[in-house]
Parts: sequence; C-alpha cells; structure tokens
Amino acid sequence: MILTLWRADLLAQMSIFGKMKGAGVAQELKRRIGLGLLTAYGVGVMVGAGIYVLVGAVAAEAGVWAPVSFLIAGLVAAPTALSYAEFSARIPEAAGEAAYVAQGLKLPFIAVLVGLAIVAAGTISAAAVLRGGMGYLTAAVDVPLEWAVVAGGVLLTLVAVLGVLESMALAALFTVAELAGLGLVVFAGSVAPVSPDFTMPDVPLWSGIGAGAVLAFFAFIGFEDIVNMAEEVERPERVVPRAILLSLILTSLIYGAVAVAAVRAVPLEELAASEQPLVLVWDAGIGGNSSFFVLIAAVAALNGVLAQIVMASRVLFGLGKRSILLRVFHHAHPRFGTPVLATLLLGVAVIYGALALPVATLAGATSALLLGVFVLVNAALIMVKRDQPKAAFTVPMAMPVVGLVLALGALLMTTGILG
Repeated sequence: MILTLWRADLLAQMSIFGKMKGAGVAQELKRRIGLGLLTAYGVGVMVGAGIYVLVGAVAAEAGVWAPVSFLIAGLVAAPTALSYAEFSARIPEAAGEAAYVAQGLKLPFIAVLVGLAIVAAGTISAAAVLRGGMGYLTAAVDVPLEWAVVAGGVLLTLVAVLGVLESMALAALFTVAELAGLGLVVFAGSVAPVSPDFTMPDVPLWSGIGAGAVLAFFAFIGFEDIVNMAEEVERPERVVPRAILLSLILTSLIYGAVAVAAVRAVPLEELAASEQPLVLVWDAGIGGNSSFFVLIAAVAALNGVLAQIVMASRVLFGLGKRSILLRVFHHAHPRFGTPVLATLLLGVAVIYGALALPVATLAGATSALLLGVFVLVNAALIMVKRDQPKAAFTVPMAMPVVGLVLALGALLMTTGILG
C-alpha cells in the first residue's frame, strides 16, 4: 500500500505545481533578502550552531590541537560548500538539496528523502542549540531549564511566522551580539595567564584530532542552510554563491581564533568538563561578573535556532511542490509571505527535542544526517557537470570529487564504521 502511494506520488510530481494553485492562497515566497543579510544569516547560524558549546568537547578529544580539529573540519566542509555554491547558481530554489539530487541523480524518491533529512537535521540541530544556549541562560538567571526552553522556542517560532525580513533582521542583530561575544573571548584568552597545558607535544595525536574534527564539524553546519533561502533572495544566482563563500571564510577565521584562545587560557581538564567552556575563558582573562557574557552566549543560541527553523520550514515548503504527500506544506501565508504550517510544526518539534534529548546525542545525529546528504549532493554535481559544464557560477570538477570523498570518510567516522 505504501509503495503504491509513493509510486503515485512520483508520477504526480511533474504536474503538481499546476494543480496546487488554491484560491486566496499565496504559493510564492517574497524576495526581500540581499547579500548582507544572507551572509549575516549564514555566519549567524554557523556560529550559533556550536562554538559556544563545543569547544570543550573538542578540547577533550584533541587537547591543545583543538584549533587543528576546527581547521580540519572547515577543510572537510569547504569542497562541499563550493559544490553547494555552484548548485545554488544552477537551481536557486527552496528545498535545494532535493532539487540538486533530483537533477543530478535522476532519483525523485531519493531527492524527497534528502529534503526530509535536511528538515530532520535542521530540527535536531536547533534542538541541540536551544538546549545548550538555554543552559547558558539558566546559569545566569534563576529560571528552570524547561521553562526557558519552551519560552525561547515559542518566541522564535512566532518571529519566524511573522516574516522572513523580520526573521533575518533579528538574526542579523543576534549575529552582531554573538560576534561581539566571541571577540571578547579572543581578547580574554589573549590577556589571560598562559595555561600550563598550553605546550606543544612532540607528536600530534591524530586519533584525538580526528575525533575532535568530527565534533567540530557540527560547528560548521549552516552553509547548506543558505541555499534553502534562495526563493526569497534578490538575484539568487549571484548572491547565494557569494554568501556561502563569505560565510564559510569568516566563520573559519572566527573558530580558529576562539579555539586558540580557549586552549591557551584554560587547563584542558577544566575546559573539557564545562558545559559553558567560553565562560571559563572569560573568567581566566577578565574575571568579575560573567552574566553579561552568558547572556550573549544565550543570544547566539537563539540566533542558531531561529535560522534553523526558518531554513527547515522553507525546505518543507519546497518539498511540497515535489511530493503530493507533502503538498500541504507548499503554502505561504498571503499576508506574512511565510510557510506558517511548516514553521509551527518545526517549532513544536524543536522544543520537544530540546526537552527530551541531550546535546551530544542531538549533535551527533545532525552531523550524520548532513554528511549523508553532502555525499549525495557532491555525487549529483559530478553528474550534472558532466552533462552541463557551464553555469553562472562554476567550480572545478575536483571540488565535488574531493567533497564526496571527505564527506563519505567523515560519515564513516561519525557512524563508527571507520576508526
């Protein structure tokens, strides 16, 4: 019965668009986003995705080599980011990964599954960041964690419903705050007394560096979210690739500086054991009341959560025109211009995940899902470039090939199959 339904779904995909025009219902999203806001969105979701939470966990695996782990994670992400940049110029639409796989691999069923995997990854990532960020907040404010999670999740969901420009503007403000906080961390780490652990071992422990890189990869999640905003971007063929590249470069530089500051200022055992590792850096270098910094960390988390909810709801919107089973989500509110039903559903799922599961479990699941998607996207671009080598923005064939190999290797490590 299920197989029959899916077959009907696949046969209907090419004609759904024309059948879905409902009276009084807006089907199209509004193009209101430029390069500045889109880059701020990308940086915000990447920085908010884990650097405030994961530094200690990476240091626990890699020790003083934690900055190298972040560098390796960025190198693993870079070729795939370039593949996304080319695909975004070729197919600028929401549910980007599903469209990429559909065109490149000619597998509509797998394409829909890829889109659903992106929705799941965004939801799980948002839940992880919401829980971690509210952990920072409750360390400064005497509020139960559960209440903070619910209140934060509801507020961000409502903002995402009201409009994409409103969401992106708020995300840009959050990004400024979180980057200011990370700047303070780098400053604090540079003036703090040097930790006795900050010595260079004779031989790098590559197993620890690799394990740290797998965790650090979670902090680079976000560049793939940018492509799913394409239907709300002005001149997406030009703007989206630039925003992807700018976001990845800026974020890599920030992560390297923060990781060096952390391992320089705080003994590794303390850093690894803390749930608010960057507060330790602040205390080591500046001291005094850290409530201000804690609030910045909470804002960073809210930024990551908002960005993921906005992204995942657009993926569901895009999937609605590819799958008859999901077409209920291909509706934008006539006034707000946002996919309200998809946004509300994801908001509830994010709150539930944040209340039910620990951060480490959520982060690991997110990384595994996205790495699997990255493998398929790189494979799809290889096929597309063979048939249609020219596009508004192109990268060498080596990029998707290297991206596929690196993403597959990281996936095997993340799932425990390799190493």
